[in-house]
Amino acid sequence: MPKDPANILGDAQAFAVDAGQRWILFLDTLMQRGRQYEEHIAERAPHVLDYDAELICDGRQLARPVNYVLARIVPRQDVALDENKRPFVIVDPRAGHGPGIGGFKADSEIGVAMKAGHPCYFIGFLPDAMPGQTIEDIARAEAVFIEKVIARHPKAEGKPCVIGNCQAGWAVMMLAAIRPELFGPIILAGSPLSYWAGVKGQNPMRYSGGLLGGSWLTALTSDLGAGTFDGAWLVQNFENQNPANTLWTKQYNLYSKIDTEVERYLGFEKWWGGHVTLNAEEIQFIVDELFIGNKLACGEIRTSDGTAIDLRNIRSPIVVFCSKGDNITPPQQALDWILDLYDSVDEIRSYGQTIVYAIHDKIGHLGIFVSAGVARKEHDEFASNIDLIDVLPPGLYEAIFEPKAGVDTSSDLVTGDWVMRCESRTLDDIRALGGNDLEDERRFATAARVSEINLSLYRALVQPWIKATANPAAAEAMRKLHPLRLQYELFGSRNPFLSWLETAAPKAREERTPVAADNVFLRAQEAFSAQAVSALDGWRQMVERLSEQTFRAVYGSSLLQSAVGIDQSSTHRPRRAAKSKLHAELVEKRIDELRSGFSRGGLLHACMRALLYVGMARESVDERSFEAIRRLRRRGEQARRLTLSEFKSLTREQFFMLLIDPTEALRTLPDLLPPDRKVRDAAFALVGEVATARGPLSGAAAERLEEVRSLFGAVPPLVDEPPRKLTVAARRGA
Repeated sequence: MPKDPANILGDAQAFAVDAGQRWILFLDTLMQRGRQYEEHIAERAPHVLDYDAELICDGRQLARPVNYVLARIVPRQDVALDENKRPFVIVDPRAGHGPGIGGFKADSEIGVAMKAGHPCYFIGFLPDAMPGQTIEDIARAEAVFIEKVIARHPKAEGKPCVIGNCQAGWAVMMLAAIRPELFGPIILAGSPLSYWAGVKGQNPMRYSGGLLGGSWLTALTSDLGAGTFDGAWLVQNFENQNPANTLWTKQYNLYSKIDTEVERYLGFEKWWGGHVTLNAEEIQFIVDELFIGNKLACGEIRTSDGTAIDLRNIRSPIVVFCSKGDNITPPQQALDWILDLYDSVDEIRSYGQTIVYAIHDKIGHLGIFVSAGVARKEHDEFASNIDLIDVLPPGLYEAIFEPKAGVDTSSDLVTGDWVMRCESRTLDDIRALGGNDLEDERRFATAARVSEINLSLYRALVQPWIKATANPAAAEAMRKLHPLRLQYELFGSRNPFLSWLETAAPKAREERTPVAADNVFLRAQEAFSAQAVSALDGWRQMVERLSEQTFRAVYGSSLLQSAVGIDQSSTHRPRRAAKSKLHAELVEKRIDELRSGFSRGGLLHACMRALLYVGMARESVDERSFEAIRRLRRRGEQARRLTLSEFKSLTREQFFMLLIDPTEALRTLPDLLPPDRKVRDAAFALVGEVATARGPLSGAAAERLEEVRSLFGAVPPLVDEPPRKLTVAARRGA
């Protein structure tokens, strides 16, 4: 039914007042953002941590100076830390923005780790790189930082858990491959390790390097910057992925919700506008070796002394957290390094690696680090169950999270609001996410070769002229005139045309009269906004399709591939990690050692072998079972003498015995048991308690438990008496 003309006139008047007030407050917020930007970049060590921090080590004082620092996060008064728990070290990405995103708010990676009782440290960086510093120098510095963390926590049960956010993830993995002894579990949050990977029709960012002709443009930008690369260009690359948000939604969301959105907007913009710089050597390494070369996952990167960086050298559990809604690091880029390195899960196990991955359905790239919902769920569960992850048998697992509210068995063994379960997976589960075929791999290999050629031509023909004319003053002027910086500067305190806001904004707040939700003009405004978003999304999709088609056509050309030396007749992928005959020989030697030890050990070895045998039928591990073991370890006389490291070694030894020869492992299990019948009965009761902590057994798992009962010689329950489950709660009351 059409509105009465009088009502339409009233709507127009109300909307005019509301729109005028919103516009004034919107401009005032942009001016606040500009002042905030000026104050932030003037700080000596700008960051956005929501916590107090104490400087522990300044990387500028090291033998090879770098602009990185190690800081201890000072716990708040309501947080109790446990010095027996492993420390957490959060490493933020240096991808154009300043540090602090890992502790941006209370519900953050730092917040959930401290809530779980873990001491926390933060590895951040200053805005400007030290002259001559390289990616390798940074890795060496971070090794020094982690050594200092370890030395500060001699009572900690386990090495530090290190979280690498986004690009910090590959840096952490490189260091862990060189210095594996420093690390406990590694958590990679939105970290790209396999840059070529993706799905046709999606993930257009991976085509950027090829469409620009390779990394020569990176070298040109660094040369124009007098040896310094402006991180604002990296930030602009991110913004270009979503023009609807960059050009419209972000600002419109502030304008339309000016009464409630200001604080959140300014908080995020403080981090988003804190641009940093990189040395030419650093960014060239990143683009050549990682972005375009995709060499990390294949073991083709070498340190200055010739050491190959092979991710298979990592001995710590690796937790990969990614999202289907992430257009910067989609699941394929976060996970396909596993396919580059391994042919099967058995090969993963042969290297003693434990890999756990979790895939969110929709959260975006930044949400992986800053979303309170993600922090309270995934990061909270990782922090609470980090010891479980550390002792998982080698293999590939997917972390599944279920609400605690839906759990009706042993809920007292669940520490948070969610129950984490790690389910066994195979490489086919990774492949099922989608990825490149052989022709795609050839296209990216061709782009990498073209990049090398273009870079060599640039260095020979153009670079000398650019370097001769570039100077620090001109480079600084270019940085100040970057469009991303100008948007802050134009609304800063030095703009005289905005001085009127000092009186207009307070008056607008005082007289604020929001329009009614059913106002016809407000609805028209929302409709216009939706059309603007739709148009910009349509433009983005068209550009993405054109980019992909261009990339596939150019780098799929048989002539170009032949010209740069790509073998089109080969059935092998052009880039793949090399196999080691020495590793195969070491595995055979280890198998022989395990076979000779089937009958060595005692009651603990027997119980662990029995638990693993039953649990392997379920092909998953639940946090309730581990919590039951943890509590039993605290109570048992023998178990108390086991450190977490010793418990982990025991678990892996028995797991591998069951893998290589389950028949012999079970046949010799009674040899490990004491002759005392009561002791064996009590031991089997504990095995049953842990095995059923997540619920009653069924199928093959139940059959295996009965098989274990016979091996222990335990007394079976009476036929007319239901079996009594010995829960931890029941044992406490006994």
